[in-house]
Amino acid sequence: MNTVLHDPSPAQRTRDAYRRRQTVLSVLIAAASTAAVGTLLAVAVTGAPGWDRVRASFLDPEIARDALPRVLSGLWLNVRLLACCAIGALLLGLLIAILRTLRGPVLFPIRALAAGYTYTFRGLPLIIVLYLLTFGVPGLRLQGTPSVLVLGGLALILTYAGYLAEVFRAGIESVHPSQLAAARSLGLTRQQTMRHVVLPQAVRRVAPPLLNDVVALQKDVGLVSLAGPIDAVRAAQITSAQTFNYTPYIVAGVLFVLLAIPLIAVTDQVTLRAARRQSGG
Repeated sequence: MNTVLHDPSPAQRTRDAYRRRQTVLSVLIAAASTAAVGTLLAVAVTGAPGWDRVRASFLDPEIARDALPRVLSGLWLNVRLLACCAIGALLLGLLIAILRTLRGPVLFPIRALAAGYTYTFRGLPLIIVLYLLTFGVPGLRLQGTPSVLVLGGLALILTYAGYLAEVFRAGIESVHPSQLAAARSLGLTRQQTMRHVVLPQAVRRVAPPLLNDVVALQKDVGLVSLAGPIDAVRAAQITSAQTFNYTPYIVAGVLFVLLAIPLIAVTDQVTLRAARRQSGG
């Protein structure tokens, strides 16, 4: 089968050339305005009276080079903790969301407990949950008490599961009831309907906010250092105490930003794809 290729008309070529010129012009204007704003900020900061003192206290390259190995070693703990806590919070949040969507008066106590869980851990500050678990639980002196690191991870999981549960519940309730009725009419049980019809759609719809919460969790894993484990933040604190300089904190902050960039990029991509899918593009 032969395909006939049509050359664009002169008017179409003119429009295409105009769009290309406008695109190039927009890029040039954006680059120029960004350079101008960046230059003004650099001049304002470096021209401040206390800039030399701030640079010596926060941006010492020699101290940064010496602190980098320690902070990197601590960051590996943050990465492992993030992976475990993200998986745990997602699974627990999904379970709580499913429990909150159960129907029937007999299951009201379960729904009430699930709702109470989300209200409690969405209202409690994370730092208080960390203190309660990492300092309070060991104080009971029970046999088989987990390590402080495990308790700190548990605090992160419990707190973030409360937020993720509401995200999952919003996705589950966004599925139209007609799809549930259609699935039941085909002979699927409630469990099969939830597994094969509701959850795939719900997770796909709420993927962007789920990933945003994971990005937030990536930052908050640094709070586990308050309980004593030597992660990137604690390593920076120790080095800062030894050098009487805050540069190690800047090193830790930069590493956390670099760690977050892939997660943020994936989140933005998923959000863009979801927006295109909803708009039919």
